[in-house]
This record gives sequence, C-alpha cells and structure tokens, in this order.
Amino acid sequence: MTPIRRITTALCLPLGAALFLNGCSTLAPKYSQPAAPVPAAWQTPAAAPADAAGPPQKEVATIPWQEFFVDAKLNKLIEQALKNNRDLKVAALNIERFRALYQIKSADQLPKFEAAAGANFQRIPETLSGTGKARDAQQYNVSAGLISYELDLFGRVQSLKDQALEQFFATEQAQKSVQLTLVSQVASSWLAYAADRERLQLAKDTLANQQEAYRLIKSRFDAGVSNSLVLNQARTTLDAARVDIARYTAQVAQDENALSFLVGSPVPANLLPQTLSESLTSLKNITPGLPSGVLLNRPDILQAESQLKGYNANIGAARAAFFPRITLVSSVGFGSDELSGLFKSGSAAWSFAPRISIPIFDGGTNKANLKVAEVDRDIAIAQYEKAIQNAFREVADALAQSGTINEQLAAQQSLTDATSESHKLSRARFDKGVDSYLTVLDSQRSLYGAQQGLISTRQASLASLVTLYKTLGGGK
Repeated sequence: MTPIRRITTALCLPLGAALFLNGCSTLAPKYSQPAAPVPAAWQTPAAAPADAAGPPQKEVATIPWQEFFVDAKLNKLIEQALKNNRDLKVAALNIERFRALYQIKSADQLPKFEAAAGANFQRIPETLSGTGKARDAQQYNVSAGLISYELDLFGRVQSLKDQALEQFFATEQAQKSVQLTLVSQVASSWLAYAADRERLQLAKDTLANQQEAYRLIKSRFDAGVSNSLVLNQARTTLDAARVDIARYTAQVAQDENALSFLVGSPVPANLLPQTLSESLTSLKNITPGLPSGVLLNRPDILQAESQLKGYNANIGAARAAFFPRITLVSSVGFGSDELSGLFKSGSAAWSFAPRISIPIFDGGTNKANLKVAEVDRDIAIAQYEKAIQNAFREVADALAQSGTINEQLAAQQSLTDATSESHKLSRARFDKGVDSYLTVLDSQRSLYGAQQGLISTRQASLASLVTLYKTLGGGK
C-alpha cells in the first residue's frame, strides 16, 4: 500500500466511525404548546348593533397594509418609514446576528479539519547529544487531521443548535412585530397631525369671528349702547381663541416632529394631511375571526413561542451534561529530518486520540444548570401565556371601541348641530336686545367645545381602525 493510500485510510477510519456513532436525538422534553388561557370567543359590546356596519368583510390579518390603508399620502409615509426607521434597522440586524449564531451552532455538528506544515530546528549540546559532540537537528512535517470533534451521542450539540434556531425564529418575529407597530404608529401620528391641523383651523376661524364680534361690541360701547361688562366678556372669548391658536400651533409642530422621527427623515410638506381623511381605509366592518386563529398569527405571540421552544431545547443540553462526552482528535501526514525526504517511503505518520470524559463530582453544577434550564422554560411558559392574554385584551378593547364609535360619532354630530343652532338663536336674541351677551358667550363656548369634540371623535373613529389592524396581527 502506498503512503498516500495509508494516509487516506488512516484519515477516513476515525471520520467514518464518528459519523456512524454521532446521534441525532436529544434529551429535550417533547414540546407541547400550552393551551391559550383566554375565552373561546370575543365579547361584543352590548351597545353595538350586530348589523351596524353592514356585511362582514375579510379578516384584517389577511390584508397587507398597502391594501388596508388606501390614502396615497399615508402609504408613501409608511414606505419611507419602513426604509429609514432606526428601530426597524436594528431589528433587521438582529436577524442577521442570530442567523450567524445559528450557523455557528450548526457547524459544531460537523467535523472540522485542519492542515498544518511546520519545521523545527535546534542545536543539541555535546553534554546531551549522547555522542560527546554537539550536533544540529531539524525536523519537517506536513499533516491534516480532525480537531476536537465531539460525538453527539446524547444530543447536547443538537440541543444547542435547536435553541439557536428558535432564537433566530424569535428575532424574525420580533422584526415583524416592530414593522407592524411602526406602520400603526405612523398611521396614528398621521391622524393626530391631521386632527390638530383641524383644531388649529377651527381656533383661527373662531378668532376671526370673535374679532368681528368684538369690533361690533366695541363700536356699540363707544356709542354708549353697550356696557364694559359685555365688552370684557367679548374680549375673554377673543383671548381664549388666541391661547388655543398658540397651543395648537405648538401641537402641530410636535406632531410633525413625531412623524419625522418615525419616518426617519424630514416629512415632505406635500405628504402632510390638511384635514382628517374619511378614506383612510376601505375597511368599514371588521371580521376579527376566532381568538385562536388571530393570536396564532400575531408576531409577538409567535416570538414568545419560539423563545419557549428555545428554553425547552436548553433542557436537553443540560440533561446531556450528566452523560459522558467523547471527543476525537486525529491527524495524518509525513515527517522527516530532511526536507527532501519528507514524502519518501517510510515518512508517513498518523495519530488517533479519542477522549472520553465522565462527570463524577462537580459540586452540583450539572444539577443546578438543569434546574436553571427547567425554571427558564417555566418562566417562558408564563410569559407566553401572558402574551396571549395581553393580545386578547388588546383585541377585545379595540373591538369594544370600534363597536360603539359610530354611535358616538352620530351623537357628537347631533350635539354639534344642536349647539350651532342654539348659538345662532342666542346671537339673534342678543342683537334684538332680548338676551345678554353672556348667553351668546355660553353658546359660543358650547359650540366651540362641540366642534372640538367632533374632531376628536372622528379621529378616534379612524384611530380605532388602525388599532384593530395592529391588534389583529396586521397583514403580511
């Protein structure tokens, strides 16, 4: 047999034995998905009529955000946010990090080979040479071999690989959760900006009306027809409108700053809404589906379950620590005291050094590690159940809000119409001298408050759809 064939045989025998003996099963407990600790159906608000919003439409979780939100300006802002938002970039980088960690753990299951070449030169003194004369010695070697390969007979390495895989899955779901939250935050901030723009415009319109009323009362006061009390009452409404203008001007600026932060760059003026849009979404009637189906699709629930599976796999690694560990080290190559004779017949060399380590006494470390792994798993179960309960509550709250918001909106609109009519009548009675200006002032304040309330209710109506989109898991 030639030296090359002997080398190849010596290299393949330990490798073949390693692959044959290497196991694939683990000592991790069989995973069982915990039962959802929530009711089997959503609660419907008693005040919401069953057919208030028309026939059911398809479920929110099946609708991509590009189809759910139909306003062109809002869609462009969401697209910019998905490109530039820093939180989303961090989430994407975390995916890359855990993908690399999983690849590291996967590589631990495969043999690792290393090739090396070296030379050693030394001078042996005459007192140690054995011949009474000093001499020079040199050695040359070339080798390739298997370096510290663990036979995974009890699934320790496989369990660590499974745990790394579940961490990777969890970061993927975390990224989806961040994206879902970002989309809903942009939409909510966009609505807040639009609502505050309407409030600001209402305050400006009110100021203009009050300025006209103040000039009229001032002229009547100068003519001796009116008194100083009426003049001061008119001035209070004027100053109140000025206060609101300053307040809403600051609020609009803050809303724009919030949008810019979410988008990750300054928001172009042509993408900012001027008023609340009634065409924010084409979806008017929400079909929430069954709790189990909705909750299984939410990325935060999937993230919690992947983390639970990872801790479950850790128990397998902790259990495997109680059993022997077998590692293999081997090398084959050539050695010679002359470089020219390195590959000649008789220069072949090989080594095979299997090693087994058996835990005998570790002061309770392995038992403690196993206990930690089991407690971590139990904590993850509790966190998974809590995530489900929190998701159920969020959806139930959103359904309760959306189930009554149309009735609130109709009532607020009726209130605004009534106060507007009352304001007209009180103004007419004041002009005819039947009532005092205090009545006009009260009706004006009531009308202004009702108009502000109508803006807030319309904003809440649209925001409830955004909340439902988020809590129901959003689209893919």
